[in-house]
Amino acid sequence: MKSSVLPEIDTLSLPEQVAQTIVVRASGYLFDHEIKYPQWEPPAAKLQHLIADLGVGGVILLGGSATELSLRSQQLQSWAKIPLLVAADIEEGVGQRFSSATWFPPPMALSAVAQKNLDRALLYAAQMGAIIAQEALAVGINWILAPVVDVNNNPDNPVINIRAFGETPELVSQLSAAFIKGAKNYPALTVAKHFPGHGDTAVDSHLELPMIPHNEARLAEIELAPFVSAIATGVDAVMSAHLLIPAWDEKLPATLSRKILTEQLRHKLGFTGLIVTDALVMGAITSRYGAEETAVLAVEAGADILLMPLDTESAISAICDAVTSGRIPQERIRASVERIWQAKEKVLGRWGDEEGEKSSLSLSPYPPTSDSQSPVPSPLYQIAQPAAFETVDNILRDSTQVFGSLPLKTENLINLRNLILVDDLLDCKYLSRQAPAVTIPQQLGYRTQLADSRSNSPVIRSNTGLQPTLLQIFLRGNPFRGSAGLTQAVEDWFNTLLNNGELQALVIYGSPYLKNQFLPFLPSEIPCVCSFGQIPAAQAIALKLLFTNDPAIK
Repeated sequence: MKSSVLPEIDTLSLPEQVAQTIVVRASGYLFDHEIKYPQWEPPAAKLQHLIADLGVGGVILLGGSATELSLRSQQLQSWAKIPLLVAADIEEGVGQRFSSATWFPPPMALSAVAQKNLDRALLYAAQMGAIIAQEALAVGINWILAPVVDVNNNPDNPVINIRAFGETPELVSQLSAAFIKGAKNYPALTVAKHFPGHGDTAVDSHLELPMIPHNEARLAEIELAPFVSAIATGVDAVMSAHLLIPAWDEKLPATLSRKILTEQLRHKLGFTGLIVTDALVMGAITSRYGAEETAVLAVEAGADILLMPLDTESAISAICDAVTSGRIPQERIRASVERIWQAKEKVLGRWGDEEGEKSSLSLSPYPPTSDSQSPVPSPLYQIAQPAAFETVDNILRDSTQVFGSLPLKTENLINLRNLILVDDLLDCKYLSRQAPAVTIPQQLGYRTQLADSRSNSPVIRSNTGLQPTLLQIFLRGNPFRGSAGLTQAVEDWFNTLLNNGELQALVIYGSPYLKNQFLPFLPSEIPCVCSFGQIPAAQAIALKLLFTNDPAIK
């Protein structure tokens, strides 16, 4: 049934139709002084102008708490004449971006579970999709920018890495399809990214333009297979990648290539949903094309939604000029708006259809009605439920890897040091004085020392004699980092501790590829625990394994 809140497309002017194809970046915080990325996130007055006056079709949010975000999303929707698509990169749960909500381990953790029990991994993936969709809707997010369906078959990939569900097309296809099925229990949109596959790259497209050199047969076998699966499962959108793929287009990256987005994705794979670009502010695009030409090329290529154009107003103007001049047919814009309307009608529907209400994955989106005095607003009741935390713990326990002799013995040892290397001390969400990585060793007599894993400073040697050291490393590939491997500081610390006979145990949080670089040099008597997660729950489970060989101990 058609929603009455969406106007007839033909009643909109050309600039209004084009504006509906734009999704702008916005801070999740309510107040301007809390904006963290002012180069991308406009202040309230500017944002209100983009939404209320220009009529952009959606926003992508970052920052703030889940509670604050629920107010922020209401504020943004109140400015809009046409309901907004409200998106967020929440591949690891709403809590990954917005505090207080559930934060899952990275998707690759499910690959480790699948190696032992595929059915269990598929169940976890479906539960993960359902929980993320439920919590997203509770705070006003209606578009989950997940799952990542790239096949991470390149360990040096700095931008995908553990964001992928695995290293083979079969496993990625199965797990991402389960995630999509779980999310479909709720009226939230999903997106498969990054088409046609960003896994086999060693360059971060946030910074430069990577190239996929493979032929069509290889692309079909590895890169495209998970997208075919996601489309068959009913994914709502596909996000393009800023990649050069000479087998299909020697000149233009996928985001700007009609040969790739229209001929391959639309025609050959038969995808009828939304095609959305990856962020147009990324270096792979901005360093080569101007803001206006980028927007026009993306529309020509077949994109329905332009995510984070460098300049919203100039992008709208440039696309309108291209339509007026005949470069882009007006029917092309209308077709995109029709697909956007279909997506918006889905998220404007009621919570849960008949199928969703019967699903065993449903976590009951409605609060108890017997307690009318509850101070918790009803939608926020769905945030961080016990069932969600149980799923997180189950995934962490089943995916954590152990090497060497356990448990670690600390009796009769003195001068114990807990050395924690963090990939960014200035922006670390998972460590505090109360974090298990600090408190559990502290209870056993360890003195905590923190260091930044990207520091170029020399290793500081102690004058207090031999220090048996628990080395905990928090390191993973992240966008804009440009590197997924060891930093020089981490390598220096490891080698110095090992050579001095001070390395007592090693715990790695984040990239499983790090263990492959350490284990060949680690004596078998030195235990090593590897967790895909970095969150406090991951720390607690890893350290309980290390010290007791039982992750379930409270």
